[in-house]
Amino acid sequence: MSMRRWSLAWILALLWLIGGIPGVAVADPPGPTDYLSEVVEVEPFVGGFEVEIIGGDSFVLLRVNGGTNVEVVGYQGEPYLRFLKDGTVEENSVSPSKYLNEERYGGDLPAAADASAAPVWRVVADDGSYAWHDHRTHWMNPQPPPGLGPGDQVAEGVVPLLVDGVEVDVTVKSVWQRPPSPVPVAFGLTTGTAVAYAAFTWRRKQVVWVVLILAAAATVMGTTAYLSVPSETGPIWSLWVLPVTSLLFAGAVALGRSREGLFYRRRSVLLLVAAFELVAWGVLHWGWLWPAIIPTAAPFWLDRFVAAVVLAGSVGSAAAIVAAADRTDLVGNTADG
Repeated sequence: MSMRRWSLAWILALLWLIGGIPGVAVADPPGPTDYLSEVVEVEPFVGGFEVEIIGGDSFVLLRVNGGTNVEVVGYQGEPYLRFLKDGTVEENSVSPSKYLNEERYGGDLPAAADASAAPVWRVVADDGSYAWHDHRTHWMNPQPPPGLGPGDQVAEGVVPLLVDGVEVDVTVKSVWQRPPSPVPVAFGLTTGTAVAYAAFTWRRKQVVWVVLILAAAATVMGTTAYLSVPSETGPIWSLWVLPVTSLLFAGAVALGRSREGLFYRRRSVLLLVAAFELVAWGVLHWGWLWPAIIPTAAPFWLDRFVAAVVLAGSVGSAAAIVAAADRTDLVGNTADG
């Protein structure tokens, strides 16, 4: 099989991987946003629980201490979630709120959704903590609010709770944030372009190490972002799967010692796949470069810088691999098509 056919086969497999990974998300995952929602009042103030907004304005996160019962009231006054004293968290599967909250801007209501029906509880967590989209806490339109701008309040709402039978109102306000500084992205693209130029100029075994370093940086940022939000919010696996796979492929090329066999003859193809996985990761991260808030515990400027470096650097590395593939293997050996 020719070098080009091997490359095509690997790249098609990669595209299948990229297309399949986001589909495993259980919920509409936290994404970049220009709005920050915050809890501004709990009235009356009672102990036994903590509530905050995560992902900028994406999810309400409620943690209930042992020994306290908390019920979250849905949009039509129906029981929606309940947190039991033993840490069990249950969701009412016939609550309209359950289905409306499956997506940030509202899901479809099936015929089974009935606010007046007797609750049908199912366990969704067992540690007294749970996060969910709540449309009372964020701006409910992908388009910016007309007539407003950065610094303005865009939404205000109340999430009603029953805490050991006491009615408690959690008031949340959302404010449009100012855009981030373009410096980290500009510096990252400049650095990545320099890396890309070096990779294209070397066209030898050093390119393997360029891909390894880029993959390691992307793995740290991607894994941090994936672990920064609760599992029930459906964090996207490709945040860490793509760079980790790239790291493994590039590592296999760097550590390969054998001068015989299929692996030895196809290392450029394996390295090309590793570089394309980083390109894909960078493209998926492109939408994270410009909004004010991104869903990661890492410093925002650092995530943006690394994403820009990886995108530009991996494009250059992939170009270097393709340019050298018909002449010299990038690990310093004659290519054999």
